[in-house]
Amino acid sequence: MAEFKSGFVAMAGRTNVGKSTLMNRLIGQKVAITCNKPQTTRTRIRTILTEERGQAIFIDTPGIHQAKTKLGKFMVDAAERTLNEVDLILWLVEPVDSVGTGDRHIAELLSKNSTPKVLVINKIDTVPAEKVLSMIAMYKDLADFDEIVPVSALNGRNEDDLKDVIFKLLPEGPMYYDEDELTDQPERQIAAEIIRESALKNLSDEIPHGIAVGIELMKERKKGGGYVSYEEEHGERGTGLFDIEATIVCERDSHKGIIIGKGGAMLKKIGTDARLQMEALLGFRVNLKLFVKVKKDWRNSDFLLKNYGFRDEPDDDE
Repeated sequence: MAEFKSGFVAMAGRTNVGKSTLMNRLIGQKVAITCNKPQTTRTRIRTILTEERGQAIFIDTPGIHQAKTKLGKFMVDAAERTLNEVDLILWLVEPVDSVGTGDRHIAELLSKNSTPKVLVINKIDTVPAEKVLSMIAMYKDLADFDEIVPVSALNGRNEDDLKDVIFKLLPEGPMYYDEDELTDQPERQIAAEIIRESALKNLSDEIPHGIAVGIELMKERKKGGGYVSYEEEHGERGTGLFDIEATIVCERDSHKGIIIGKGGAMLKKIGTDARLQMEALLGFRVNLKLFVKVKKDWRNSDFLLKNYGFRDEPDDDE
């Protein structure tokens, strides 16, 4: 019988190179939020791919960038710390004409790391084959890569080749999660991220990275009224309809007005988009209510960062 491979795989790279899109592609379902605006992923998100040959737990890290706020430092620290805690590193890059300072910084981090590494050249659907070959030539000597795999996270090109490489390089190990699990993220966090993604896609460029989302209420209605208690939440007494109340936090009064929009139109659009995504991803009906609050400079407040879920993660053995 073939050995069962398992381990943790870090998705590393600069912002907006397609880490979340590739991770969603590999597991076959959307779990991490994606957007064409940088710094979409703020925390380490784990998703799980289970096959007969093994189990790969992907950790989608925030894009490594030059931090300008405490939130930015939290994101970069989380990404860099992850590189030392995994069994395999996938470094994602996209077609460029030259190696920039951001990628050189990542290459320096990787060159000091003995973990097996795969260079993944993403977005190959956007350039001719000659460009991909020039990318390989530019990047192949920046770190000690075990493999180089060009892919398109958008259309799945070479997806199977990348999976083969991943399971070849992972060590023999146990099944860490049940085979039907796709993520270890709690439903509250997934709901908050869906709302934030909807805001990212609908708001102007200067606003999204100054917002956070807090879930104030997430309960299933009970048949006959009231809510399903914690002990009952996996039973048969619920209606399949969840009431969710969430607050979008921004940094300026002017941003609050833009988020709400004329006559509440923008907030309604964000809420409708988010509700439809939640129902599709989480598998239950949603009654969503959104509120907007101003918390000036929250990205530099240790207290507010922790309050909105940005906190250092303890080691698994603690």
